[in-house]
Amino acid sequence: MTMRIEFTPEIIGILNEERYRHPVPLVQRRMLALWLKSKNYPHGQITEIVGVTENTIREYFQLFIDGGIEKLKEINFYRPESELTAHVTSLQAYFQANPPATIKEAQAVIEAQTGIKRSETQVRQFLKKNSISVVGRSG
Repeated sequence: MTMRIEFTPEIIGILNEERYRHPVPLVQRRMLALWLKSKNYPHGQITEIVGVTENTIREYFQLFIDGGIEKLKEINFYRPESELTAHVTSLQAYFQANPPATIKEAQAVIEAQTGIKRSETQVRQFLKKNSISVVGRSG
């Protein structure tokens, strides 16, 4: 199945420029794929040159169809967020008033206050990320 996309000379010029100059490599690949499409390269050849699958090439084309050049520039990396994020403010306030002596103590407090159980490693990372100090420093 070949997707029909119309390219204006202005769009082709932008694709040509951005495939080299955009600071994000993912966006460069998208621009290259569309630029090759504008030059009537077959999809199989585009996938080889760009180094992605045909499904990915079709996704790039669909992005362009849905929103043009600007849509190709969007970056939406998946960044999962911890359930504890909703409790950061209250936990920071609690730990500022009652600094935990150990990671185990912090782990117990977090579970008691939020109902969320996390491993010592996860608790240590959470505390560090949110600038919460442990008095004793040991696990």
